[in-house]
Amino acid sequence: MSKPVSILIVDDEFTVRDSLQAWFRDAGYRVEVAASGREALNRMARENFDLYLLDIKMAGMDGLELQERIRENQENPVIIIMTAYASVDTAVQALKQGAFDYITKPFDPDDLEHLVRNAVEKYNLKRENLALKARLDQVTAYGDIIGESPGIKKVLELIETVAPTDASVLIRGESGTGKELVARAIHHSSPRRYMPFLTVNCGALPESLLESELFGHERGAFTGAQYRRKGKFELSDGGTLFLDEVGDVSLKTQTDLLRVLEDKKITRLGGSKPIPVDFRTVAATNRDLEAMVEEKTFRDDLYYRLNVFQIQVPPLRDRREDIPLLVDHFVSHFSREMNRPIRGVSKEVMNMLQIMSWPGNIRELKNTVERAVVLCQGGELKPEHFPLNGTMPAPAPSHDLSLTSVERQHIQRVLHETAWNISRAARVLGIDRATLYNKIKRYELKKAT
Repeated sequence: MSKPVSILIVDDEFTVRDSLQAWFRDAGYRVEVAASGREALNRMARENFDLYLLDIKMAGMDGLELQERIRENQENPVIIIMTAYASVDTAVQALKQGAFDYITKPFDPDDLEHLVRNAVEKYNLKRENLALKARLDQVTAYGDIIGESPGIKKVLELIETVAPTDASVLIRGESGTGKELVARAIHHSSPRRYMPFLTVNCGALPESLLESELFGHERGAFTGAQYRRKGKFELSDGGTLFLDEVGDVSLKTQTDLLRVLEDKKITRLGGSKPIPVDFRTVAATNRDLEAMVEEKTFRDDLYYRLNVFQIQVPPLRDRREDIPLLVDHFVSHFSREMNRPIRGVSKEVMNMLQIMSWPGNIRELKNTVERAVVLCQGGELKPEHFPLNGTMPAPAPSHDLSLTSVERQHIQRVLHETAWNISRAARVLGIDRATLYNKIKRYELKKAT
């Protein structure tokens, strides 16, 4: 130990205090003694001790009262009670009030030292756990949400507001904007942060597999179900379940999902026993749920259940001032990961990156930087590391490099490449059809004849 464990021995018998002080000093502890509860409190006014040995029977303030006073003035004190055989019941009462253990007089020094050693080990382990939790709490839950733009600051404010509650959260935003990072930030800032955070990509699984993924199944529930399997509802018990792309869930599964959110009970596929579950729901979508409710393709009651608190994540084109921060972050990350000595990007490259429309948002920017790091052997990322025929198309020649002009040109190009297939163009751009129609109208775009 770098610092000796400190012990305060409180006993009104001089021989007990003197012998214990000698034993523990010889064993390498720092020991102080007190002849009464009052004297012990006076010593504690100057310092707290790692461990307290308290005699139960003392004139004036007895050991139980002193124990209570110690606990009032010190968080998680380690207290061992010393008692005569006749007062064991009182010692048991002290255990109920938080004492670590008790030992009866007369006691063997080796037994007492062993008891103290166990108490110290438990104390150190508890202190290390508390320190680790404190460090985890200090590590910002927003560490992966990078940006200083007004839009991102608003997102962080909303996370801070809703995280301490158990309210359901609906995260809206285009594909690639970082909706899952927002969901994780909510979880890691919530009281549930030490419990599981599980993700279900609702758009990646067919209906039958999604039901099994969510609810689990009993053995023999269907062909191939050789073992009982818990679903994400059960596995996220006590924590947070993130339903990504919830707008892609079928109407049947929407009904089942609504029932679970309302009842907080599930039944595994092939089972009959209701199982209580306790999880927080965070959902995300890049689809226009309001339009889907109007079209009767998304249940209105499920929409209202999910949309208790809403966070809109801005697209990258609306937070261009964050692009340099994101680029620096990705360059640093991938250069470490690939062991490439890359200092950063050239000014020319940064200017190019900032005027692109980035329909794939942060995900596209990240992939672009990763590819550039692969191509660069070291030094500085330059334009030749960003193939113009790849993910980073050159902006159309124009003297107008305003954000509005660049976005207009990019939408026009995507519409041309998709032969004005609105659904396909909207998917490429990572926006819904209604948003695309609004932009076509705003920019007065027309199909070439």
